[in-house]
Amino acid sequence: MVNRFDRCNEMFEVREIQDGTIYTVNLAQRHYDCGHFQVERLPCRHVLTCCTNQRLDWQVYVHDVYKMSEICKVYRGEFVPIGDLSTWDRYEGAKVIANWTLRRATKGRPKLTRYLNEMDSRDIRDPRRCTICGREGHSRSRCPQRAGPSSAGGP
Repeated sequence: MVNRFDRCNEMFEVREIQDGTIYTVNLAQRHYDCGHFQVERLPCRHVLTCCTNQRLDWQVYVHDVYKMSEICKVYRGEFVPIGDLSTWDRYEGAKVIANWTLRRATKGRPKLTRYLNEMDSRDIRDPRRCTICGREGHSRSRCPQRAGPSSAGGP
């Protein structure tokens, strides 16, 4: 629900109905307190609430990367055919042979090998919450409201 707004500067104050948390949405700078707008570059429910309240077109706030015109630009370039492998020139350079005896077995979970970008950042988003009670600080398996083994043993 939109509490206050400044239509000239496109600044809004949105209050969550469930828990009463208040977020500031700046549509002009595409900045939002929660961070979903900055990370995913898609209008979140708070941006949609502002747009509905002021009868604004929410599609204006969708990042260009999601638009079909940008997707078509990716495939507009020419692709050079590579031909059959047998027609390639033979490689005469050095051969790299791995020495498996030097390889160390790593302990634990495998390390992430891909490059991270701003969309992978968790610090911008809300902290994780328990899916049972919705509070921060614990997970579903450690929730105090979780039903344990039945203590009703009968008469």
